[in-house]
Amino acid sequence: MSDEQIRNRAHYWRATKQLTVTLLLVWFLVSFGAGILFREALDNFSVGGAPLGFWMAQNGSIYIFVLLIIIYCIQMTRLERKYGIKG
Repeated sequence: MSDEQIRNRAHYWRATKQLTVTLLLVWFLVSFGAGILFREALDNFSVGGAPLGFWMAQNGSIYIFVLLIIIYCIQMTRLERKYGIKG
């Protein structure tokens, strides 16, 4: 393996880990933060007649999770193309 390929793989894995940690942090903040920690503050607002904190715990975090999966797939495809990795 050439030096350039080794560097590309190192950059690829660094970018992959950064993306994964960022998306996991967002997921944690939305699911745990909005559903538990900030529930009382969010309950001052409503979505479809339900308090926002309750809605985030029951529905919103699931929607965000699906959105994060889509973002992950798109970003990983871009990273694979950028670094020449065949996925």
